[in-house]
Amino acid sequence: MPEADNTPATGHEVIQAYLKTLDGSPGVYRMLDSESRVLYVGKARNLRARVSSYARPTGHSARIARMIDNTASMMFLTTKTETEALLLEQNLIKQLKPKFNVLLRDDKSFPNILVTDRHDYPQIKKHRGAKKEKGAYYGPFASAGAVNRTLNQLQRVFLLRDCSNSQFETRTRPCLQYQIKRCSAPCVGKISAEDYAQTVDDAKKFLSGKSTGIQTRLAAEMGKASDEMEFERAAALRDRIKALTQVQTTQGINPKGVTEADVIALHMIGGQACVQVFFIRSSQNWGNHDYYPRVGADVGEAEVLEAFIGQFYDQRDPPRQLILSNEIENPDLMAEALSSKIDRKVELLVPQRGEKAELVDGALRNARESLARKLAESATQAKLLKGLAEAFELPKTPERIEIYDNSHIQGAFAVGAMVVAGAEGMIKNQYRKFNIRGDELTPGDDFGMMKEVLTRRFKRLIKEDPERKEGHWPDLLLIDGGAGQVSAVREIMREFGVEDIPMVGVAKGLERDAGKEEFHRTGKPVMALRHNDPVLYFVQRMRDEAHRFAIGTHRAKRAKAVGATPLDDVPGVGATRKRALLAHFGSAKAVSRANLHDLKAVEGVSDTLAETIYAYFHEKG
Repeated sequence: MPEADNTPATGHEVIQAYLKTLDGSPGVYRMLDSESRVLYVGKARNLRARVSSYARPTGHSARIARMIDNTASMMFLTTKTETEALLLEQNLIKQLKPKFNVLLRDDKSFPNILVTDRHDYPQIKKHRGAKKEKGAYYGPFASAGAVNRTLNQLQRVFLLRDCSNSQFETRTRPCLQYQIKRCSAPCVGKISAEDYAQTVDDAKKFLSGKSTGIQTRLAAEMGKASDEMEFERAAALRDRIKALTQVQTTQGINPKGVTEADVIALHMIGGQACVQVFFIRSSQNWGNHDYYPRVGADVGEAEVLEAFIGQFYDQRDPPRQLILSNEIENPDLMAEALSSKIDRKVELLVPQRGEKAELVDGALRNARESLARKLAESATQAKLLKGLAEAFELPKTPERIEIYDNSHIQGAFAVGAMVVAGAEGMIKNQYRKFNIRGDELTPGDDFGMMKEVLTRRFKRLIKEDPERKEGHWPDLLLIDGGAGQVSAVREIMREFGVEDIPMVGVAKGLERDAGKEEFHRTGKPVMALRHNDPVLYFVQRMRDEAHRFAIGTHRAKRAKAVGATPLDDVPGVGATRKRALLAHFGSAKAVSRANLHDLKAVEGVSDTLAETIYAYFHEKG
């Protein structure tokens, strides 16, 4: 008797069976394969009508036909409106990353400039993340580099402080920023509160796009200072005017008719896409950023751009206008969805002429050039990966390489680092750091640290992807070290039953010279690559990136530990009260020795908290 086929049914007939359970409500649907992995997330104004289109056996594009053939089940969620369905669809796509959806892969947050307002002498600084601190925020800027350049220039113009409040309070003489004419040194009284407030107001006006009046006023003050023979002051004002002009020049695009908008341009070629976004705020160009969403060969521009916009603004507030290079599938629906998020009107424009069209042309040119560079880099990367496979006799060209390194100072503040490389270069959102926990490790035991890192890595892989189907498993491990490290790692791999993963130890040569690296593999003789081999340079870049990431992680851990005080562990003492206590007593040790009466005298410290602090330091023994 033949065995029963237990393979779940798939295809349009499976989809057809769901039609009798659906009505014409708006909502979101998910298509799943035989292992319940989400293949596609879509939204519909009418769920029954949309699903019935998939139930037809013919008439689909190649991509949609493959998706239907793999569909074993579906899930549905109805919504009140199609707008709600659109918002939910984009949120689920970002969470689930379905195989057949257009997917925005790089979704980092953007930095802002913050001018604080809870101090007599406000601070100007870069800010990323939730806007919890009180003050005026200006942004977003396209990158940390764009913010740093603007801050640098603003400090030359307005001479605002960038030091922390604790640094400000403890200064007794001007710092280097004052010496190089980047700060007016309010910390030591080099400027009055009134004059400093004027410069803060000027900086806010500039960041709001109102710089003309500032230049006029500065020019008048310079003329007056010159007439009164205050030549040093006149020269300082001249330098500020020059710096302000330079800021405006370096911004490049400064549209007069566009106050607040994101200019979004899409270029596609050969199943690859690049979306270029320019940030226009206060009629100023605050930088641009390029994105490379995952798309299929038969996906149209309208679908790609709509998916990008929905995912891009899922966790961001949109500006008043989105100026687009081409139409999207549901412009009115997208405008309604974005407007509902921020309770004000958001317009979607596809300009044909004028200043807005020129902005789009500029963004489109950047998108074309960026995609061309990306494709060229990908071709080069593919050659390097193939060369790597040949050099180390790998069973296949690696798609994911994990590179490991450790960093510590005589065993202190030890961290392990993993960086990842693939077909598109270094994959930074896959980097991982490991705080070394092993209390039994001998300080400086590099073998032991590497064992701990790899043990934790393989435990996680086996737990999260035991079948090795999700693309999380490496095709090659590169370990910073020689025969000893390779032996230690091989022991761990044998313990977890993952010896089939190729692993290479990268050791400096006898003179520890870059270019004379030796490569160690289990059961094979030590080998080297010729000095000018591109594969050698490729391995060096990957190893150096792992080293850079490990060092950076180690320094951050060390800096955090150095800045820690016993006050960090006192219940109820947060950052604000910690600063108040340190300002009042001068040090954490003085706080620990203070009597209850003195603790109660600190501003912001209640009687109850003072008793808690006193008890923490005096009842521990």
